[in-house]
Amino acid sequence: MEQIPRCAGMTTPLSLPLRPLMAKKQIILPNVPIHGMADRGKGVGRTADGLTVFVEGAVPGDVVDVYVQKKKGGFAEGKVENLITPAPGRIEPFCSHFTICGGCKWQNLSYEEQLHHKQQVVEDALKRIGKIDVEEMRPILGAPETTYYRNKLEFGFSNRRWLLPGEMDDVDPETADLNALGFHKAGFFDKIIDIQHCYLQGGPSNEIRNFVRAYATENKLEYYDMRRHKGYMRNLMVRYCTTGELMLLVSVARDEPEKLFPLLDAILEKFGDQITTLVYNINTKFNDSQFDLDMITYHGKGYAIEQIGDLKFKIGPKSFFQTNTRQGKVLYDVAAEFAGLTGNENVYDLYTGTGSIALYLARQAKHVVGIEEIPEAIADAEENMKLNGITNTTFYAGDVKNVLSPEFTELHGRPDVVITDPPRAGMHEKAVRFLLDLAAPRIVYVSCNPATQARDLQWLSEKYAVKRSQAVDMFPHTHHIENVVLLELKPGF
Repeated sequence: MEQIPRCAGMTTPLSLPLRPLMAKKQIILPNVPIHGMADRGKGVGRTADGLTVFVEGAVPGDVVDVYVQKKKGGFAEGKVENLITPAPGRIEPFCSHFTICGGCKWQNLSYEEQLHHKQQVVEDALKRIGKIDVEEMRPILGAPETTYYRNKLEFGFSNRRWLLPGEMDDVDPETADLNALGFHKAGFFDKIIDIQHCYLQGGPSNEIRNFVRAYATENKLEYYDMRRHKGYMRNLMVRYCTTGELMLLVSVARDEPEKLFPLLDAILEKFGDQITTLVYNINTKFNDSQFDLDMITYHGKGYAIEQIGDLKFKIGPKSFFQTNTRQGKVLYDVAAEFAGLTGNENVYDLYTGTGSIALYLARQAKHVVGIEEIPEAIADAEENMKLNGITNTTFYAGDVKNVLSPEFTELHGRPDVVITDPPRAGMHEKAVRFLLDLAAPRIVYVSCNPATQARDLQWLSEKYAVKRSQAVDMFPHTHHIENVVLLELKPGF
């Protein structure tokens, strides 16, 4: 949640050449108008002499002085040094952590303006940069809930708290309490921002985190040191579902039940009527990855139930799942509309994850085949298939580009509709080539990265026309965008 850094007056005329104005090797670009948003939520502007500048902390409509951090070729990167003229859409951020956190970079921009610029990013990626002919470009679907919309948050413990502005001169690292529980500071593997209140997750999430911090501090449970790999408290994960179920995961560095069990008991005594299941693990590794760890249920059933539409999903501590449940349904409804299923179609769902889209569409299709690289996700998909009594889905674990083959098609039949929801890098060219050979009548492409989506659409344009595009805002106050595109096979193919 970046904020504008401290201001420093700047009166240098725009016409002056690029030169150091503050100290040796420090460069200020004065009076840069910001006209758009770029990757990772940075503002993008252009100087009078044509230099493109990507600016952290700027929003479209601002005029700013830019402190240059990197200059290469025809562009520069930097941060706001001084806000000359604020954009009309600028607002006061509501979170006290906005200046340092980095999680919600657009809190200083009205939600209406956020949606406007997200729509523009999609249109620029597809039409201007990708040169894609889109027959119908629908307006973005905003989220009715712009705060407390995430169902899962992960917090880290550290004995190296990120120091706030003004603390550097007043804090003695040798004697001060630098313990923190919160989010990692971007670019620092060992630094944690101590979070008091986060607006991303509702329910008792904030109260639980603050209680655990207070208990650990009071009872002298050592916060983990990622540099020296010492300490005890490592991670805390909170999953709060729209069903009201709540799963808590506590991760510690050593198997010391005399320390852990009193903590877990204290959590249950305070929040037992709200916590559906309490799980812990022992992580003795040098990293925080938890997918290879044993999850031990201390209280409850060991999982939580989430719901999208009338489908229920069993979610364990290691499960992948859409983090914005309510907007997830909006996204899936768009995918279902674009798929146009009548009950007779054979559907392939590529990059199926835990099979949530596949299961959501299954009752409108003849059969759905899902492919996902991560075996644990496929295990979740099969579990949720049984939970919902769905019998017309089949799931495969493997890389899409390797699983798709003539033999696969012969076994499952040529698809009438292909759903593809790849990671940010988009689809592998080999997978795109197979889709072109497959020539399914319709493809529904769900993307979290319009730039790689546009690239893949260019490849697919050899045989496909883009009929509709629909952006969905899953993550308010961030630069992230989901976009759904319907492709139809061109006549003659």
